[in-house]
Amino acid sequence: MLKCLYAKMNTMISAQEVKNLRDRAGVSMMQCKKALEESSGDVEKAIKILQKSGSKVADKKCGRGTVEGYIGSYIHSNGKVGVLVEVDCETDFVARNEEFKELAHDLAMHIAASNPKYASCDEINPEEIKTKKEELLEETRKENKPENILEKIAEGKAKKHFDEICLLTQVFVKNPELTVGQLITEKIAKLGENIKVKRFIRFEVE
Repeated sequence: MLKCLYAKMNTMISAQEVKNLRDRAGVSMMQCKKALEESSGDVEKAIKILQKSGSKVADKKCGRGTVEGYIGSYIHSNGKVGVLVEVDCETDFVARNEEFKELAHDLAMHIAASNPKYASCDEINPEEIKTKKEELLEETRKENKPENILEKIAEGKAKKHFDEICLLTQVFVKNPELTVGQLITEKIAKLGENIKVKRFIRFEVE
């Protein structure tokens, strides 16, 4: 009985649905098919399943060394904004992969558009975080909020502020459904190697 129901569910997932999910998620057809089956055809749930799966793969690889890489570049059409970004991976094989190079280019384009100050929140000086939290706490006090929730509100504002200035937590300009960090996690799962943004520099004519 259960086998019949499972077989019936499989027939409900069309090849076109699998392809559409693959176009959105950028992972293999088999992974997309499995996620759609697990979510009973719900695309949004399937995307979350793929993201969770990708995170698990990335967690296993995040401690591995990245001794190879590629420098992505982007110059905006007006010629006044340019970016160089070093994206590292584990092997020369992946460094020469066109999808990896495209990732580096996309990250350079994102940096040109979103102008992050840091690659990740780990790079922020604790003093800067402390000062910003104190500043936001004072601002929140002026809003006449209840005293017992002031710190929680200020913490939330501080998190939002730092998320917006750190590359990995910014919303990816080409796909607002993903953060840059989630995009990189997906690529780690797909390419099978640890990937890190080592450094970047953004130039702008003022």
